[in-house]
Amino acid sequence: MEMEQYCIYLRKSRADAEAEARGEGETLSRHEHALLELAKQQQRHVTKIYREIVSGETIAARPVMQQLLADVETGLWAGVLVMEIERLARGDTIDQGLVAQIFKYSGTSIITPMKTYHPDNEFDEEYFEFGLFMSRREYKTINRRLQRGRTASVKEGKYTGSLPPYGYQREKLVNDKGYTLAPNPEQAAIVRMIFGWYTASPSANSDSLRMGSTRIARRLNQMKVLSPKGGTWSAGTILQILHNPVYIGKIRWHWRPEKRIISGNRVLKKRLCVPFGSANLSTGLHEALISTEQFSRAQELLSHCSPSAGGRKTIQNPLAGLLLCGECGHHMTRHLSRNRALLVCPTSGCQTVSCALSYVEKAMLCVLRTSFSQYSVPIKPDIPVPADSLLQDETVFLKNADAELQLLTRQLSNTHDLLEQGIYSADVFQERSHLLQQRIDDIQARKAALPCRIQRDREEISANIEPKCSSLFEIYDSLLTEQERNQLLRLILDRIVYIKKCGSRWGPNPESFELTLYPFLPPK
Repeated sequence: MEMEQYCIYLRKSRADAEAEARGEGETLSRHEHALLELAKQQQRHVTKIYREIVSGETIAARPVMQQLLADVETGLWAGVLVMEIERLARGDTIDQGLVAQIFKYSGTSIITPMKTYHPDNEFDEEYFEFGLFMSRREYKTINRRLQRGRTASVKEGKYTGSLPPYGYQREKLVNDKGYTLAPNPEQAAIVRMIFGWYTASPSANSDSLRMGSTRIARRLNQMKVLSPKGGTWSAGTILQILHNPVYIGKIRWHWRPEKRIISGNRVLKKRLCVPFGSANLSTGLHEALISTEQFSRAQELLSHCSPSAGGRKTIQNPLAGLLLCGECGHHMTRHLSRNRALLVCPTSGCQTVSCALSYVEKAMLCVLRTSFSQYSVPIKPDIPVPADSLLQDETVFLKNADAELQLLTRQLSNTHDLLEQGIYSADVFQERSHLLQQRIDDIQARKAALPCRIQRDREEISANIEPKCSSLFEIYDSLLTEQERNQLLRLILDRIVYIKKCGSRWGPNPESFELTLYPFLPPK
């Protein structure tokens, strides 16, 4: 008889991190030791340990949990050992339902030091679902308390961020909870230089002429000054410093509130940027690095800059978000030079040479038309299935059918035992056994007819994908806005890598660059 195999799932929560800070020891090691002792006592054969080092709210933010659920769904484990059921899911109702369903239909037990949950026991199932609900409620309570405490700390002038802004270092408050900021002498001098260069008067001497963000970044790179992340400076990093009111002794909070949106049946987090005048500011306990007048002057100059695509809400570059520099990996940006749109790498000092947007767009479309003009797609497991198809549901059913048949067969066998013990009357036994047998027959019939149905759905999906790809090139040139073109390109392209080393803009071959396309679907 084959020995049943078990696994251990370990996850570090926010409370564990606080306990470690108090010197109570490393959490995962303690939990691993306790669960191994439990497995030894119960004579369970553990062959794998899953270690989750992130404390994500949702399953989507926990890659190790995703791997565990995938293995559980295939029936790899007879049971999972975990310290508490709360470690499995603290997300919303969808996440909790997904965890409960996968463990139930795969017949996988959940073993904790306090209790073992059997998926075929309806009372254990109810207790398990109730435990997940209470864990979610506890999470919301803790999160609400933490946010209230952070807001109170900010209003008191304390710094609640985990990383200090450039020019400062975090410093523990004496005889009080929380942290404040203390100037970093070397970085503080650079911050003063940045504001001085940006706000310099045009009437000043030639050594102090006002510089824009790009020239400031170039000057700092020439001086071999490291950026906040330890690399090279960019114009975007300079602008972030110029916008930050922390340098005048203020603490900014709730200036980028989080908004959750649904995209493609997934919940995505999006950060909204609040204008400086509308942000919540409080007087900090830390020392200011520049004067309020100089900061106000910088904000006035920044307000005269041309708005970004986010401010216009329209995209002027059809390759926006798709074209990457092959040298540094940053997204290429669109710049106008003499009424000509150029694609430029924003990284200061990068050796990649700019090129006309029209040349790159033309070369990209040429490759796409050659590779995808006669595209037909065989359905593979890694190809996303359209939402209006039943193929995904049928595939999930096929994975769970055997486990559900085993469960129903076991329940049918139990009805005979209950009849012999006098718990079931003859009428109850007959009704119960009839319902179970009917469900077994239905699943077996559906399973037998499934291959033909899946094949039919695959053929329908293949037929639907081809016109979508081909229609892209038929209507691309007729679209009026660059934003619409960008949306069409994103249907089949993940990214494009651009490489150009030689400056040949005005030479005989201005198109001497290299493009590498990474489509979602393989070319044919």
